[in-house]
Amino acid sequence: MVEKADYRKELMETANKIARPGFGILAADESTGTIGKRFEAIGLENNSENARRYRELLFTTEDLHKYISGVILFDETTKQATKDGKNFVKLLAERGIVPGVKVDKGVAQIPGAKDGETATLGLDDLAKRCKAYYEQGIRFAKWRAVLKIGDGCPTELSIQENAWGLARYASICQENGLVPIVEPEILADGDHNIDCALKAFVKVNAAVVKALHDNNIFFEGILMKPNMVTSGTSASSKAGAVEIAQRTVVGLSRTIPAAVPGIMFLSGGQSEEEASQNLNEMNRLELRRPWVLSFSYGRALQHSCIRAWAGKDENIGKAQEVLTTRMKANSEATLGKYQGSKDASASESLHVKNYTY
Repeated sequence: MVEKADYRKELMETANKIARPGFGILAADESTGTIGKRFEAIGLENNSENARRYRELLFTTEDLHKYISGVILFDETTKQATKDGKNFVKLLAERGIVPGVKVDKGVAQIPGAKDGETATLGLDDLAKRCKAYYEQGIRFAKWRAVLKIGDGCPTELSIQENAWGLARYASICQENGLVPIVEPEILADGDHNIDCALKAFVKVNAAVVKALHDNNIFFEGILMKPNMVTSGTSASSKAGAVEIAQRTVVGLSRTIPAAVPGIMFLSGGQSEEEASQNLNEMNRLELRRPWVLSFSYGRALQHSCIRAWAGKDENIGKAQEVLTTRMKANSEATLGKYQGSKDASASESLHVKNYTY
């Protein structure tokens, strides 16, 4: 009988490397369809070469390694390279940035649940894919579970189905040497207040953590990627950054073990500026925070960047400057030192109802 490899020491080292103060994750794992929507907004054809060009712009930004500790790639991107032939996975690793990959295969309606409640697909061949990714040099993975709030949601069925799916995914990743990012996203869609959001946040994350325990997860070798606790996007009165920060940290303290190295928040459709300000306020709170509170942003890092690029090579330098500005802002926010931006475009809402990618 072949003894299984014990990756715990490496998993812990990887998780701590990613979740160190002043650094965060660039989520560049948009699917072909999602990046097509971004390209459509700038009048660019959605094809593999344009996606490669854009990712090269991101990954070759001069100061990327000063603020970004990990990058989440789309499967296609793991096989692509710079125009000079340097594979993106190797490029990132050589820059001291941990390469990661999105491993879920989207979502599907849960039979018997409320309309629109989904579970995430991709467990069937996950072990095989994780093993191949590890051999390729990738060291962490991302799996997104999506839950709705309001009108009786999230239901117990949805919570338990998504919690168990996240735990099975995390177990398979760890057995194959990949740090799992555990992402139970409660969508901000709705008119609920922040207290309703906190109640759902605690209930969902408590169920996820129990499922992780039941599956013997090594907590020192995972990262969490929750949403922030906010008012619903169509709420009549919305909580500000300080209240969002307080509710979010309270919700985390009630559910997430101190053994977890980092909480890498998703932006959830917040504007670039909101995502930075809310994270900054969390790191200024005089509340106990045993984990590093950081970011794993896609739109909140890239929105202004892709617009500045507009698909034109002559705009690469300008686009990289814009990306650097947002990376620096969020790096400072992980330290509670962000002073804010006067750029009005950074306050543009990025919310997409029932967001999928």
